[in-house]
Amino acid sequence: MQIFNIRCKLDLCRREVAIIVLLLCGFIGHVNAQRNVAMNNPHYDDRFLSYGFLIGIHTTTYQLKYSDRFTTNGLDSIYSISPSWSPGFSLGFIVNLRLSEFFDVRLLPKVAFYEHRVQYLRLDAPKIDELVETTVVELPLLLKYKSERRGNFRMYMVGGIKPGFEASGKNDVDEVSKQNLPIKAFNLSLDAGFGIDMYYPLFKFSPEIRFSKGITNMLGNEENNPLSAGIDRLNTNTITLYLLFQ
Repeated sequence: MQIFNIRCKLDLCRREVAIIVLLLCGFIGHVNAQRNVAMNNPHYDDRFLSYGFLIGIHTTTYQLKYSDRFTTNGLDSIYSISPSWSPGFSLGFIVNLRLSEFFDVRLLPKVAFYEHRVQYLRLDAPKIDELVETTVVELPLLLKYKSERRGNFRMYMVGGIKPGFEASGKNDVDEVSKQNLPIKAFNLSLDAGFGIDMYYPLFKFSPEIRFSKGITNMLGNEENNPLSAGIDRLNTNTITLYLLFQ
């Protein structure tokens, strides 16, 4: 059962990567066709400070590491703990600081709405579907590297850190239980992604794909909790499509 779940997750990741590659190839071809067109906002990137807003649509999951206790007789009723991908969205602002022709620093304060699902399969009892819902205030600080502008398009890459602070949270369990999976309120992630700046007469629009890898162990330290006893670490993995307007 666990091997089947892993294979399904790998197939899902392959499909997402294939879609992203196809979209990127299409954008690159369109960019090459724009070399000789009239330039909109030719001096837009000369601004030292610029602002905007963003909308993000993401899918996220926990990366789980089993504890040594998972293989002991104390947890012999649970034979699988499986996180799954869940959708969500975020809203925020853009503060962009120009460092040079090809480098920017940007702060992207935003509010993100997450759902994390963990399924517990048991031998002689119904499964438990644990749903962790959180609203998180995030402050990504990113370095942006830009290519040369071609017509009204410009490729770029971003990378940096993303601290997140839980503003509100809700644990919900489908099965009646007084104990839920304990989750910490702070998370720190490493972000990396790529996108395309598209220049229009009145604004700049940038679709962006960003990958986020949590480096904080999100598992709380609550003792005698049957849902956390078989887990040693919980880290977040998130893939986000951002739509940025400046």
